Amino acid sequence: MDQKKICPRFEKALKILNHSWNTLLIYQLLEGPQRYSTIKNQVGISSRVLTERLKELEIENIVKRTVIPSTPVVIEYELTEKGHALAPILKAIEQWSSMWVNIEE
Repeated sequence: MDQKKICPRFEKALKILNHSWNTLLIYQLLEGPQRYSTIKNQVGISSRVLTERLKELEIENIVKRTVIPSTPVVIEYELTEKGHALAPILKAIEQWSSMWVNIEE
């Protein structure tokens, strides 16, 4: 029986999304542009890990970092077109989880 080989692009996509916190960060940014502190507080992630993951998602062109010149300087993060393309997938997972995932107390 021949086994189907996994597509390298699909495998890379799963690695990006499965990296700790990445999917939650993308989901959070579906709400629109946000400051670092807002993301940190909403997701409940450490500063070090948040910085690493945002940089990683920026390199993958999923998140865009914008510096707004003001006093003090404001930095916002938002999804790129590539990032927004994940919206229907994450919404489908959200619907699936509300139907099938039980939260143990």
